[in-house]
Amino acid sequence: MIQVLHISAECYPAAKTGGLGDVVGSLPKYLTSSNVLSAAIIPKYATKWNVNAEWITVFKGSVWVDWHEHYFEVHQHAGNTLGYPLFTVHLPGLFDRPGIYNDPSGAPYPDEIRRSVAFQQAVLEWLLSFPWHDRPRVLHCHDHHTGLIPWMVKYCPKYQHLAPIPTVFTIHNGQYQGAFGWSNARYLPPYEPGTGTILDWNGHINPMAGAIKTAWAVTTVSNSYLYELHQSSLGLESLFRQEWQKEWGIINGIDAAVWDPATDPMIQQRLESNDVAAIKTFKEANKAILCEWFGLPKDWPLISFIGRMVGEKGSDLLPEVYKRFLNAGARVSFLVLGTGETWTQNEFRSMVHAYGGRFNAVIDYNEALSHQIYAGSDFLIMPSRVEPCGLNQLYSMRYGTIPIVRSIGGLKDTVPDIAEADGTGRGIRFDKFNVEDAVYAIYRASSMWHNDPDTVDLVRKKIMDIDFSWENAVAQYLNVYKSIGSSVAPEVVNLTPVPEEPATPAPAAEPTETPKTKKASRTKKK
Repeated sequence: MIQVLHISAECYPAAKTGGLGDVVGSLPKYLTSSNVLSAAIIPKYATKWNVNAEWITVFKGSVWVDWHEHYFEVHQHAGNTLGYPLFTVHLPGLFDRPGIYNDPSGAPYPDEIRRSVAFQQAVLEWLLSFPWHDRPRVLHCHDHHTGLIPWMVKYCPKYQHLAPIPTVFTIHNGQYQGAFGWSNARYLPPYEPGTGTILDWNGHINPMAGAIKTAWAVTTVSNSYLYELHQSSLGLESLFRQEWQKEWGIINGIDAAVWDPATDPMIQQRLESNDVAAIKTFKEANKAILCEWFGLPKDWPLISFIGRMVGEKGSDLLPEVYKRFLNAGARVSFLVLGTGETWTQNEFRSMVHAYGGRFNAVIDYNEALSHQIYAGSDFLIMPSRVEPCGLNQLYSMRYGTIPIVRSIGGLKDTVPDIAEADGTGRGIRFDKFNVEDAVYAIYRASSMWHNDPDTVDLVRKKIMDIDFSWENAVAQYLNVYKSIGSSVAPEVVNLTPVPEEPATPAPAAEPTETPKTKKASRTKKK
């Protein structure tokens, strides 16, 4: 029986645009490895991974959205090779298209409300088909894309049979709340009179606000970010303060099997041992490859940025910051990987031509290249305006790349400054979001690399020894589940179907016809 069902818009490797996909791709695996069988369900996008994977159809149904009936199927990934069961909701015409949230031009899909509501209803329709004793013990909803579910199971008559199941709502990014106008209320399923106002916030239907009000527990991905949401959350500040008793801050982990410098198939040189000399060899070899690929000097510190080029990540600050060093002829080089806002992308493209040999940029999403950059860079910069948890700084430390971060959210919680007197430092921090503070942070990093290489080696050794795996976070999530009355408990987990043992042959009798067994249908797209 699935004890915890994670409901999300993303899950790596099936669909990922950022940290949400990484978390939902890892947390069920590590809960399951702790003998709490967990699964994930997401929409079935036309991603390369989904198209090439083999699926088993486990349920068929339909939902009504705005007087239109949408037929759907729930598919299960065949073989359970991810370490947990992964399900997708196939809604023809809604999700089987290029991109996850945006079309190929980068524009958001105009029918996002219909898509989101149809997906959430389809998940609940599927759950209603379960016998009561086989239903999940926790519905764990992730971000606003699933924020209507805690409200639906309480106040929509069709789904109230699921109301006794505890709901947990995790906020990965409070900047995106999914709000839409009441003129679109027709997309909602029928609900009890007067309960629609629970979704209202500042005159709009706000799925995140509705989830905060109705979920049994609310978590976010670091303690500092939880505090920041109480102070600044695009108008939800008073709601977060009102609901504080059911809120938890839990730092994300990283999948140590995927992000392992000793075994990572995506990097050119793997780590042979954890001593200082081996780490130095590992870093120098991978840096040499990066510098050869991108025409950068090996004997200067290499500072990289990996991520979405959007306002919350602070990437728009970097062109001016980098130019301060490049125009001054400083002995430091820069590498950028990511996609996002057109202005920032174009700035980086123009800088490749203006500062060739000292700066390069790849305007693309490239998972394999990101691993190589983590392995070969000396420093990773994250100048975020907002950073709920941040995973990139955890990946960088796992590969011995020293983070340069702004003191915000999860960056503040995971990267103490190396100047701290208690010796807990893991990187370089700056406080204000401005060019001057970021420039000074890079100056500190460059000076340390040129003038104090022994300290660089010691910091690398320290950060590579830190355990950022999911085990600690899993224990905290289990505490949350139990605190709201869920009966999750460790049990023997076997993801591989076990065939029934043949019955003992009966004494010879008259021949009988063997009944035909109906096989589960399989779907595989090429």
